[in-house]
Amino acid sequence: MLTACSQAEPLGTDQYGKQVPESLLAEQWLVINYWAAWCVPCRKEIPELNALHDEWHNQGIQVLGVNYDQLQGEELLADSQQLGIEFPVLSTNPALRFNLPDVRGLPVTYIVNQQGQPVSQLRGEQNAASILQALREAGWSAP
Repeated sequence: MLTACSQAEPLGTDQYGKQVPESLLAEQWLVINYWAAWCVPCRKEIPELNALHDEWHNQGIQVLGVNYDQLQGEELLADSQQLGIEFPVLSTNPALRFNLPDVRGLPVTYIVNQQGQPVSQLRGEQNAASILQALREAGWSAP
């Protein structure tokens, strides 16, 4: 099982250049999705992640994106807008903060519990239902 990083790395900024507040993580289950504009399955799952974000972000689940190509600034904003991403995309990879394994292949989504511990790794294209199922299996329950 994966374990949480003992040191909290800063979250950095989002695709709009705004600082991502620590309060965004408080009492939240995190769905951290790694994507790239050139990844066809990534492009297909973005609407599902948007739907998950829209429906659950005020109910204990926070969707976060991470660009696999480590784009920054205007490039990150352009790609996230091109794909229609509506959830925060971190400009800094949170792998160290949450002790996530190296990403080898896209798409990949990690579920991180409220204590900051990674509890699930979902490889391949996901949908809102498969992510909610993984959350339930990891111990999340709908409010």
